[in-house]
Amino acid sequence: VVWFWQFVRSLDQVKRSRLLQFVTGTCRVPVGGFSELIGSTGPQLFCIERVGKENWLPRSHTCFNRLDLPPYRSYEQLAEKFFLTPYFFINCI
Repeated sequence: VVWFWQFVRSLDQVKRSRLLQFVTGTCRVPVGGFSELIGSTGPQLFCIERVGKENWLPRSHTCFNRLDLPPYRSYEQLAEKFFLTPYFFINCI
């Protein structure tokens, strides 16, 4: 999880917006901040779950604002896997 936040800090604003869209379905932070995120059943905070195998790509559940983060062995592996996800190729309007 520490590597994830390190990765987020390394991104420019455009890539951060795309990452936010990948995880939450929206590329903008709610006016009231992250505590105001809404999921499919109402207020739903962002969470990270350690799920999967180290060769898996990160997976998101936008209805629940949840990121499934496999147990990567290094920061470099985490960054590499995120750059393979489609969110970097999504245009956020």
